[in-house]
Amino acid sequence: MNRLVIMTVGKTHSGKTTFAKALENQMFNSVVIDQDKHAEFLQMNYQTILPEQGKNTIKYALTQTIVNYATTETNCHLILCNSNRNQKGRLKLLEQFHNKGFKSILVDFDIPEHVLKNRVAKSQRDTSILRTASTFAEVLSRQHNETNQDDVVAPIKGEADHLFVIKNSTEVESVIRKIVDLAQI
Repeated sequence: MNRLVIMTVGKTHSGKTTFAKALENQMFNSVVIDQDKHAEFLQMNYQTILPEQGKNTIKYALTQTIVNYATTETNCHLILCNSNRNQKGRLKLLEQFHNKGFKSILVDFDIPEHVLKNRVAKSQRDTSILRTASTFAEVLSRQHNETNQDDVVAPIKGEADHLFVIKNSTEVESVIRKIVDLAQI
């Protein structure tokens, strides 16, 4: 059986988590690994040890531990639900999976900015996971400003074995079907 690693790429409120959950429900033997869930867990249970500034190294360590376990101790397909907007970071992570025999899929959520702003404005999502911003509107604004700066670029063909781009929510179901089909090969 070919194991897949599916990595979502996109700004806040672009649909990454919703997509990942829907894919997990339709793809046999898969697991979603979502850093937002790890941030929420740490915020609720270990707030006193979270770094006040800089990278959230404990969140990354928790995520890496879960990824390592899922990679070595299970035969699950992995759905990595993070923003993954930094190309060097994506390539480094994908290389680790390629070295372990995984086939890779990138799903880029290229949702128009006005749609994201509308989703953020209507969002009821808990902001307690945020450390460097007080609202998701701030996060979106920062992400908008970072786009095409340094290494924050959209995925391109060749970064992974397969690349899907979702520009609106009507494309989600067909991309899920294609990935489920790839898992059965």
